[in-house]
Amino acid sequence: MEGTDDYKPELAREAVNVIENVAGAHPGYRRVHARGYVYEGVFTPNGKASPLTVASHLQDEAVPVIIRFSNSSPIPSHPDAISPVKGMAVKFHLPNGKVSDLITVTIPLFFAKTPQAFVDIAGFFQSVKEGFPNLKELAKILWKYPESKASLQMLKEMRSPASFSTCQYYSIHAFYFINKEGRRQAIKYEWVPDAGLSMLEKGEVAEHSPEYLDEEMEKRLKEGPVGFKLNIQIGGENDPTDDPTTAWSEDKQVITIGHLMISKKSEVCKILYCLIQPIFLKESSARKTGSCIFAIVRMPFHMNVG
Repeated sequence: MEGTDDYKPELAREAVNVIENVAGAHPGYRRVHARGYVYEGVFTPNGKASPLTVASHLQDEAVPVIIRFSNSSPIPSHPDAISPVKGMAVKFHLPNGKVSDLITVTIPLFFAKTPQAFVDIAGFFQSVKEGFPNLKELAKILWKYPESKASLQMLKEMRSPASFSTCQYYSIHAFYFINKEGRRQAIKYEWVPDAGLSMLEKGEVAEHSPEYLDEEMEKRLKEGPVGFKLNIQIGGENDPTDDPTTAWSEDKQVITIGHLMISKKSEVCKILYCLIQPIFLKESSARKTGSCIFAIVRMPFHMNVG
């Protein structure tokens, strides 16, 4: 994996321990995005990615997919409204029998650039849980990791979605598309909902049940499929590929490369497809770029899944 020279296994283990210190241990569930709902659908590419990548699922043939929507909270019993950040993981079943996974969330920036930053900031969340937040400690963290301020501000302002189907989802990390000539192009993914964006007002949250997002999707799917466009952002010369805390330039080119249609909830795949991995990339279609924080996410997903 490129750009992971700073990755240290002991930091990954420490990150997992910090998550457990904050949220407690929940055997049988993954460390983050603990509770999720699994659906089935079809992804149809439009061929516009073909000049950029050899990935078979991004050419011109529709492929079946499994989709897992999730709450970001590491606590599986948390109500849907508790954690405004949501996840959308898509497993593409390729024509050759292999799979490719795409992990996205409803916030475009991550709060940590490096594994050490992740551990330090997560440690601050532990102090908040134990009592009043230590503002001096927060000031130290923001001074030490000023790049984290943008994401933390976004988290503060986020509201709970009206539906999993009315969120826009971002890959956060950059990837390289590689075409048949071997040329690579930095990109970021985003899922754009056909239904448009819709969030709950603060006063509406209390009116909803703990699993209102699952209930809403069940009702919505009875009326017809749920759709998303898959866009890619084309990275420019000055857009960082190794820093998920920094936004790319606003004038970046955006290309729609396909469309996802979600048709039904999948009870059969609820357990079988819990291992949707953020590093499971096939066919040299989208190799991870140089962000070393990407390496640390492996352990929370491998240890305890559900």
